[in-house]
Amino acid sequence: MSISGLKRTTLYGLHQASGAKCVPFAGYEMPVQYAGIKAEHEAVRKAAGLFDVSHMGNAWITGPGAWDFIQKISTADLGRIEDGGVQYSAMATPAGNAVDDILIYRLRRDRYMVVLNAANAAKDMAWMTSHLPSSGVELADEGDATAILSLQGPRSQEILQSLTAYPLGEMAYYRCAVIPVLGREVLVSRTGYTGEDGFELFPPAAEAPRFWERLLEMGHSLGLRPCGLGARDTLRLEAGFSLYGHEITEETNLLEAGLGWIVALDKPDFIGKSALAAAKSGRLSRKLVGLAMKEQGIPREGCTVAHEGVNLGRVTSGTMSPTLGHGIALALISAEHAKTGILLDILVRDQPKKAEVVSRYFYRRRPPAA
Repeated sequence: MSISGLKRTTLYGLHQASGAKCVPFAGYEMPVQYAGIKAEHEAVRKAAGLFDVSHMGNAWITGPGAWDFIQKISTADLGRIEDGGVQYSAMATPAGNAVDDILIYRLRRDRYMVVLNAANAAKDMAWMTSHLPSSGVELADEGDATAILSLQGPRSQEILQSLTAYPLGEMAYYRCAVIPVLGREVLVSRTGYTGEDGFELFPPAAEAPRFWERLLEMGHSLGLRPCGLGARDTLRLEAGFSLYGHEITEETNLLEAGLGWIVALDKPDFIGKSALAAAKSGRLSRKLVGLAMKEQGIPREGCTVAHEGVNLGRVTSGTMSPTLGHGIALALISAEHAKTGILLDILVRDQPKKAEVVSRYFYRRRPPAA
């Protein structure tokens, strides 16, 4: 534990030695940048970046009742993935709002790992515990024991392949496997939060520094950079990915937040199903949209979105896009005005700036050359 009372991952010493600027985040002292957010952002788009995301929560759900338990607490349908599959989902309140968005790793029908948002980990564990059946399911918090390293970018496979005999080219997107890396069997998935190809590794926390240093060593000549949470945020925003506390909250209906695609209303009952079904059959008053600035200005969280002087909603996340070269934002606004192509005003420093409603997926990676 640091003097300030914030927790630190086992990589903190290496972050300091690399000159990282560390800031408080979700109860941890985490690197926000090393060489600079723009340089790190561009490294991920063009080559590769390595992120320490060990602050994320990590729960294991096992036992003969694990399948039924996850089906009850998760909005997505677990039956849509097989062993070795990874699924993006959410846990909903009875009102259909988000407890949290989660990643579910299915190792076997009776064994799962769930990755939780860092700020919600304790709350999520308590929430899941409150819904455990009397027998047949074991829930274990492994957040402190497990590190998470995220290797992202078009050269990530080439870099990781130098450290494992496992044929990474055979691992499809949103798949996972326990494979040998640096002489240790480690869970690895082809997932990420940047809009690029990439992998996430889950070594024991005590061994994370060895993995971190070896990955950086092997990737140095290929353009790999250590990256902080600042670049992680600009990358995910360009890709249109939602972030808890911004686009997703306990006050936001999952359908309003554009997450209807992870709500399986055709599966048996789950927490929040009735409310979400009612919302889908009715008319949503708000929708999440993408906004591209047509005038100079950087939209930020909380900025008002308006049309002809009428307040329509607010920006949930915004930034200057390093890839696109103009301001972009996600905003939760009146459904009536959530129509692609129309111009709205974003109040940037209380000054109205024109922005166009566009697809929230501002950036799509190019497929690899044949």
